[in-house]
Amino acid sequence: MRIISLAWRNIITKPLNLFLTVTLFSLCIGLMTFMLLFNTQLKEKFDKNLANIDVVVGAKGSPLQMILCSMFHIDNPTGNITIKEATPLLRKGHPLIEWAVPLSLGDSYKSYRIVGTNSSFLDVYDAELIDGHLWENDFETTIGYGVAQDLGLHIGDTFVSSHGFVDDEDLAHDHAPFKIVGILKPTGSVIDQLILTTSATIWHVHEHEGDENESTHADTTEVSTHQTDAHHEEMHGHSQDENSPTTLSAGTINQNNNEGLLLHPDEDITSILIKYKNKTSFQSLNFARNINENTSMQAASPAIEMNRLYSMIGVGADALKALAILIGLVSALSIFVTLLRSMKERKYELSILRVLGGSRLRIFSLIMYEGIIIAVIGFIVGTVIAHLGMEVMAHYLKQDFRYSFTGWRWLTEEWMILLISIEIGLISAFIPALQAAKTDINKTLSEKN
Repeated sequence: MRIISLAWRNIITKPLNLFLTVTLFSLCIGLMTFMLLFNTQLKEKFDKNLANIDVVVGAKGSPLQMILCSMFHIDNPTGNITIKEATPLLRKGHPLIEWAVPLSLGDSYKSYRIVGTNSSFLDVYDAELIDGHLWENDFETTIGYGVAQDLGLHIGDTFVSSHGFVDDEDLAHDHAPFKIVGILKPTGSVIDQLILTTSATIWHVHEHEGDENESTHADTTEVSTHQTDAHHEEMHGHSQDENSPTTLSAGTINQNNNEGLLLHPDEDITSILIKYKNKTSFQSLNFARNINENTSMQAASPAIEMNRLYSMIGVGADALKALAILIGLVSALSIFVTLLRSMKERKYELSILRVLGGSRLRIFSLIMYEGIIIAVIGFIVGTVIAHLGMEVMAHYLKQDFRYSFTGWRWLTEEWMILLISIEIGLISAFIPALQAAKTDINKTLSEKN
């Protein structure tokens, strides 16, 4: 312990040199650790949300955009498809499809996306209720755990949606309020950040908006409302209470199958999540291509598109890795120069230590310990900077994408970074330590005299 204490005192005698060396080294460690934290959590989020989905079918456009929108809910839809053209995929008994879950997107509440779908969507992400029940009628919603926690929502609360995915009061719809009837358990997947309701609710919101835009005064609005109610009574055989939300589907669309949707062939949905019965069959391998070539719809494979996204992200990640390596080399050189200069300035002191009984090995160990201490300080400072930076970025990532990241997480790979840091300190200190151990005592003391 005395040699470590002596090494520490030697280091702090030159605070400016220590500061500059530690700053360079901590930048290297911080950059490496930050990339590790971000890439690990990002990949975990994406892999969790793949959810055994083999293909996504939607409107023509960018396949990556469709995947990001329909599966990760961090982009805008490429458009809508009609239920009529999607009927073969939604109907039971398809020889290739194990399940097909329809999604209707386009609205949000305080930037949390509202998804029109059926209860099969919960099975995709193994989601379960923590309170209340699943949505059964139009304008009933079951919300993800993250939505409930972030917005402080509870069973029985009501809200009005906005058009698009931006929190803007000017884009708020004028319709019957949504009512929360259930809250899901946390899953760690994207469903935690979603508000689930019936597909018919999404249709009604936009149809209602269109009716309101065409109305020019209250009487016309009232007539339109009575006509709509009469139409619903004719379709479903019952009337609505004037204070309850209008029901387009009478609960039929919310069952864990798609039969209710097929009763509305002229309505639109945004996309369909599909899992194959056998993903290795020849027909399954050609399924997406057949849709792309022979229909007005688009099919995209999440695996292919995510590999494409990883490759795009990888270009920037490789650049940052190269920068981290460059900074690491510079910081290693800085440690080497600092210790070499310190050794030359302390030749007389080291010779005195030898005279007082210090062996060459002890002098060698002293300088090596100094290199290790500088490296460990740089590692600690860099790690703290990386975790704080990740926590700050997590706040903005959650605001923009509703994905939960954290800086308060220690990865096992960081132990490897610590070992690498110590190795850099040892390598940088080796030559100065070797020269210090070989110091000629007689020559040094005679030069001093």
